[in-house]
Amino acid sequence: MVVCLNPKTTKEDVDKIISYIKDMGLDVQVTEGQQSTILGLIGDTSKIDPNTLMMNVHVDKVMRVAEPFKKASRTFNPVDTVVKVGNAEIGNRKKFTVIAGPCSVENHDQIVEVAESVKNSGATLLRGGAFKPRTSPYSFQGLELEGLELLKEAKANTGLPIVTEIMSPKMVEKFESDVDIIQVGARNMQNFDLLKELGKASKPILLKRGLSATIEEWLMSAEYIMAGGNENVILCERGIRTFETYTRNTLDLSAIPAVKKLSHLPVVVDPSHSAGRRWMVEPLSLAAMAIGADGLIVEVHNCPEKALCDGAQSLDPKQFDDLMTKLRNMGKNLGIEV
Repeated sequence: MVVCLNPKTTKEDVDKIISYIKDMGLDVQVTEGQQSTILGLIGDTSKIDPNTLMMNVHVDKVMRVAEPFKKASRTFNPVDTVVKVGNAEIGNRKKFTVIAGPCSVENHDQIVEVAESVKNSGATLLRGGAFKPRTSPYSFQGLELEGLELLKEAKANTGLPIVTEIMSPKMVEKFESDVDIIQVGARNMQNFDLLKELGKASKPILLKRGLSATIEEWLMSAEYIMAGGNENVILCERGIRTFETYTRNTLDLSAIPAVKKLSHLPVVVDPSHSAGRRWMVEPLSLAAMAIGADGLIVEVHNCPEKALCDGAQSLDPKQFDDLMTKLRNMGKNLGIEV
């Protein structure tokens, strides 16, 4: 349920209304808008009579939120969430954030070289996998803790904040201390024990859409994190599984405006995993910007043909630099800074 207060309602009157609502056993999320204050009621609101709330002279209107996700709902919070990490402002509609780096951290020279090249091209955050969920138990699983240390070295050299994937709830404390944005991969989107632990974390969470997840299921996973207290969630559309086999996944560009309508959370696109083919990364990236995404997460490797993981979908540094030039040119026409 959402309670919209009249403009110019004093803080004292707002506090009285909040106290009244809490006395009914509900929690309240407060959003300060430019014109008025909005109160989001969290809990069992089925027994609350909206007409009773409307009797308060400071209440303009009362609306029930139909969606099962409350904190992630735009009705609940009409103001866009902007997640700030380093120089990046993910969710600022006048800025377009690019996260780039290799699928997997392989060794010191590789991650440092890639980090320096993507920074020089204009990326504002560094991605790199240390813990890798793989379909086959015989595939390269990542360098794990050693990989985290190498990411920290690359950050020290370049100043780029780190984005990397977590797999286990037991690693949340370690990621809190070492990582700037904690990524939840598609396979863990509904790992609810992990989501609950991340709800207690202070670092932003990049939540990838599951392989066959609906938009509502995706937003409900975000709700798990936000319900735990961590409201810095970034959604990532990375392609979904369909009957098509030509591409690795099917990029659902329609999900971006849909989520923007339903939720205030920022949305980035992963064009690399979506297609699985490096020649598709550029057109999908430009399409993502055009349709309103807040940024990209792109795989870049200094030698894709020798990559231990996902070389076929990784750009080399020159290709990434060309992509960034085209994004900047497109951004100028749209009034967006890249």
